[in-house]
Amino acid sequence: MRITFTMEGGIAYFPGLSRPVTIDSSELLKQEASELERLVEAARFFDQPATTGPPARGAADYYQYTITVEVRGRQHTVRVTDLVEDAGLQVLLRYLRAKAKALRAAARTPPSPEHPDKPE
Repeated sequence: MRITFTMEGGIAYFPGLSRPVTIDSSELLKQEASELERLVEAARFFDQPATTGPPARGAADYYQYTITVEVRGRQHTVRVTDLVEDAGLQVLLRYLRAKAKALRAAARTPPSPEHPDKPE
């Protein structure tokens, strides 16, 4: 399973946050890959509409997320905001935000001299 996750908007623009993050389950620990697959299934991701609707009139400063899941020859993209009401999508979104944050932090951390393959 491969997921591309993009986060845009919010109260301030940070270019680093709007770059897509790719999460490939083949690069995760087996338990984490299973959890990710479970979250995608629990969210009924492939049954979700492409967009969950615009934020309420007058709403501002919400993040918008674009999630593309590719698995076994299928691909589906869903665009949601912070106001997503579907509980399964909320849980998946929380996971993806945390994973994207961890991946961005790891990309900024230089490898240690003793272990060039591992961040400090």
